[in-house]
Amino acid sequence: MRQGFIKVAAVTPDLQVGDVPFNTEKIIEQMKRAETEKAKLAVFPELCLTGYTCGDLFLQDSLLQGVFTGLKDIMQASASMDMMVLVGFPLYARNSLYNVAGVIFRGKLLGIVPKQYLPNYSEFYEARHFSQPEVGYEYINLSSLGAAGEAIPFGTNLTFQARNLPAFRLGIDICEDLWMPIPPSSHHATAGATVIANLSASDETTGKDLYRRELVQNQSARLVCGYIYADAGEGESSTDLVFAGHNLIVENGSLLVQSERFQNGMIVSELDLGRLISERRRMSTYPTVGRVEEYLNVSFSFSEIEETSLTRQYPQTPFVPQNKADRDRRCDEILNIQALGLKKRLSHTHSKTAVVGISGGLDSTLALLVTAKAFDLLGLDHSGILSVTMPCFGTTDRTYQNACELTRILGATLKEVPIHEAVELHFRDIGHDADERDITYENSQARQRTLVLMDLANQSGGMVIGTGDMSELALGWATYNGDHMSMYGVNSSVPKTLVRYLVQYYAETTEEERLKEILMDVLDTPVSPELLPPEQGKISQKTEDIVGPYELHDFFLYFLMRFGYAPKKIYRLAKFTFEGTYEPAVIHKWLRTFYRRFFSQQFKRSCLPDGPKVGSVALSPRGDWRMPSDASVNLWMQELDEIKT
Repeated sequence: MRQGFIKVAAVTPDLQVGDVPFNTEKIIEQMKRAETEKAKLAVFPELCLTGYTCGDLFLQDSLLQGVFTGLKDIMQASASMDMMVLVGFPLYARNSLYNVAGVIFRGKLLGIVPKQYLPNYSEFYEARHFSQPEVGYEYINLSSLGAAGEAIPFGTNLTFQARNLPAFRLGIDICEDLWMPIPPSSHHATAGATVIANLSASDETTGKDLYRRELVQNQSARLVCGYIYADAGEGESSTDLVFAGHNLIVENGSLLVQSERFQNGMIVSELDLGRLISERRRMSTYPTVGRVEEYLNVSFSFSEIEETSLTRQYPQTPFVPQNKADRDRRCDEILNIQALGLKKRLSHTHSKTAVVGISGGLDSTLALLVTAKAFDLLGLDHSGILSVTMPCFGTTDRTYQNACELTRILGATLKEVPIHEAVELHFRDIGHDADERDITYENSQARQRTLVLMDLANQSGGMVIGTGDMSELALGWATYNGDHMSMYGVNSSVPKTLVRYLVQYYAETTEEERLKEILMDVLDTPVSPELLPPEQGKISQKTEDIVGPYELHDFFLYFLMRFGYAPKKIYRLAKFTFEGTYEPAVIHKWLRTFYRRFFSQQFKRSCLPDGPKVGSVALSPRGDWRMPSDASVNLWMQELDEIKT
C-alpha cells in the first residue's frame, strides 16, 4: 500500500441457488484466500449470497431472513481481516426490495449501495422483483443484523475512503449500471472515486466476453480509475442462462488480469493509485469534483499501510509496445508522423535540400530514413538529400562505411567533409592542447560538424535535419549549439530504446537486401559519439559506459514524465522490473545520475528546435515540459539518499 499500491481481488465463489448457508460458507472461504493474497479489497458477484437466478424465490421470507444470517456470519468472519469485502444480496428495506451491494469492513456494514438500473428485457426481468432506488442517500436501521439503533448509510451516492490511504476512494456499479449511457460510476469518479467495483451477474453468450472487456476497459480509461469486475459463474441456474465468471481488473484502460471463463475462482492484482492520481492531476479537462456535495463519503482506516508485493508486469522498455504486431503497427505510425512533420516543414520553407549529418550510428540512420520517406511524400528525388559524413579523430571505418553505403543505397547525395584540420586549427586559435582529451576536445568536433551542416544548408538552399533523440535530451548528452542544434529535429521525441526498434522495423520490412544488411550492422554497433580516437580500429568511447544504460534511463524518464513518480517509487519499480539484470546498487547509481543530469541540463531543452511529438512523453519547451533551467534537484536527491540498496 506504500507508494499508492493496493492489492485487490475479484472473486467468483462456488454457489447453489437459494442455499444461503452454502453460499455464505463459500464466500468466507474465498475471503480467507483473498486475505492470504494480501488483498485489501475483495469484490464478489451480484446477489452472490442467494444466487442471481432465484426468480420468485426473492419474494420468500425464508430466503430474505437467511440473507441476514449469512451477512452476520460474513461480518463476523471479516472482523479480524484488514480487508474490505463487497457482497451482493437482496435487501427488503423502505417497503421495497432492492438488489444491493454491501460494503463490509472489520465486522461492520459500512454502507449499502442499491443497483440503479434494473434490466427488464430479453432474458432479464429484474423489475419483477426489485425496485429502482431514488438517487441520493439516507440512513436506515437493520435490526435483523443485531444493529438496532445503528444507522447504516444506504443509497446510490456513497463512496468509501480510507483515512490513511486517501488515494483509495471506492464507488460501486452493479452489473447493468455499467451498460448505461452515463453509468453511475461516471458520477462516482467526478465525486472523487479512484476505484470502481462492479458486482455483476452477466450471462455468457457468443462474443459477449469481448464486448464486456472492452466496456470495462473503456469506462476505466474515461474515468481514469481502477475497475474491478466480479462476475457470477458456475452454480447459477442453467434453466435459460449460463454464467462464466468472467472477472476483470483494469487500470486506466489497461487490462491487468482477467480470469479464465467457465471456471469459478479468484484473480488478484495491485492497482497503482498514484498513477491514477497523477493522470487526473495532469488532465486539466478532468471534471472538477462538482458533485461532491451530493455524496456521502464513508471513511474508514486500514490497520496498517504495509508494502504491497508487486505481481503485475512492468515492461523494461515502456516506450516500446511489447506485442510484436502492435510494435510493428506503432513503428509504421511513428515513421509516418516523423515524415509528415518533416514534409510540412520542407514544403513550408521551400527547401531545395535536406542536409543530414550521417555518422553510421542509430540516430542519424533513423533521421536519414525519415528524410527519405518525407521526400517520397513530396514526390522529390532522393538526390536532394545531402548526406554529409564528417570524419574526425574518433571515426571508425565501420561507421564510416555504413554511413556511405546507406547513403548510396537510398540514392541520396553523399558529401564528405573531413574536419580534422579545421578542428586542429580551432585548437590553435583558442590555445587548446590537442593531447588534452577533455570536454573542449570533444565539443569542438561536435560544434564544427554543426557549423559545416548549417553552412551547407545555406549554400544549397536547404535545412539541417536534427538527429538527436529524446533520451539524449533528457540526459543533456548533446553539445550545446553542436549536435543539440538543427532546423528541425525529427527524433526529438523518440527515446533511444524506440529508435532501435524503428530502425529494426525498417530493416525487417525493406525489400532491399543490402539495405537490410547495413541497418542490421548499425543496430549491432555500440552507441557512441565517436569523439575520442579509436583503440585498435574499434570504438573506444561507449556512451552507456559513461552515462549508464539507456534502457534504465528510458525507464526512469517514462515514469518521471508520464506519472510524476517520486524517486523511491521509480527505484522500486526499476528494481522489481530489472531483477536479475541489474543489481539494486547499479540501478540506484544510474538513477542518481539520471536526476542530476535531468535537472542540470534543462537549459539545453529550453531552446530546442521544433520537432514532431510521436508519443505520450515529450520534452519540447513549447508543449509537454516547461521547467526552469535553474530548478534545484535537492529534494529529489535527498529522497534518493534515503534509499538503502
